[in-house]
Amino acid sequence: MNIDTPWDNSQPIYRQLRDRVVGMILDGVLKEGDPLPSVRNVAAEFRLNPLTVLKGYQQLVDEQLVEKRRGRGMYVSAGAAAALRIEERRRFLDSDWPKVRALIGRLGLSLDELLQTPAEAPLTAPTPLTAPTAPDTAPGIAPGIASGPMPAAKDDHDGHDD
Repeated sequence: MNIDTPWDNSQPIYRQLRDRVVGMILDGVLKEGDPLPSVRNVAAEFRLNPLTVLKGYQQLVDEQLVEKRRGRGMYVSAGAAAALRIEERRRFLDSDWPKVRALIGRLGLSLDELLQTPAEAPLTAPTPLTAPTAPDTAPGIAPGIASGPMPAAKDDHDGHDD
């Protein structure tokens, strides 16, 4: 299983695992009929409790996105990607789009400006390890902050060490 991002504290790990599998289905990494990695393998690879992995997988079964095959494992259900796309579109239009639309209005962006944005613009923010570094910065330093020596601090003391 290719899960690159670390776990965070925003929601339970089983829910994050479920969301990552959903993302893999939507991205076409997991296709209809493909097996999910075994609970044991995922638990061992990511150092998770097997019950946590099972709970994440069970949510997918409950949503009919994954089917259990006795003695064989879990497989992506037929129609899972289409069902997820419908649900994700609904969630986007109900939850995310009103916020995006309001932001577009506040910024005064026109439809032409939005459509002229390069199609190759990244869909997600780069991670700190892959963020481009400006020529005047050192790796790991925010762009615009010089990587050279820091200027000496002004000494306001009377020459005595405190």
